[in-house]
Amino acid sequence: MARYVISDASPLTGLAIVDGLAWLPALFGAVWIPPSVQREVLPGVKTRGESEIAAAIKSKALRVWKKSISVPTAKMGDLDKGETDCIRIALSEGAGNAIILMDERAGRAIASELGIQVAGTAAVIGFAKRHGLIESAKARFERLHASDFRISAEVIQSVLRGVGEL
Repeated sequence: MARYVISDASPLTGLAIVDGLAWLPALFGAVWIPPSVQREVLPGVKTRGESEIAAAIKSKALRVWKKSISVPTAKMGDLDKGETDCIRIALSEGAGNAIILMDERAGRAIASELGIQVAGTAAVIGFAKRHGLIESAKARFERLHASDFRISAEVIQSVLRGVGEL
């Protein structure tokens, strides 16, 4: 397993919707978020998932990255600050030592090009099913679908096939 798991905002919100933040320590040990992601997911205006994410930080299921990030942002294209900082943290600790939890397609492509392993919300749900943390990945995807959180049908079908639910 990678030494560092760093999460962008979208997987945190998706996992909050399906009560999945509690899975993170069992699946990955420590999960880190850059301060920019913390500001994005905890804006203080009661956004979806905000209270669950704040509780995960308080319980140390999520940890805020405190070290400075020395990698420049020049190759990051039009990514937002959170996505950029996740990639910069991974690069600062060694691309092969990190996994980034990220859903945004452009960010995933850039991270992959830089040699960083990437997993999205759907993959984390699949991991939870494979590790016996949930009975049904399909039920969690149905909860996501009932919200306005979107994952492509192809990705969901791939995960469900992988966990034997399709």
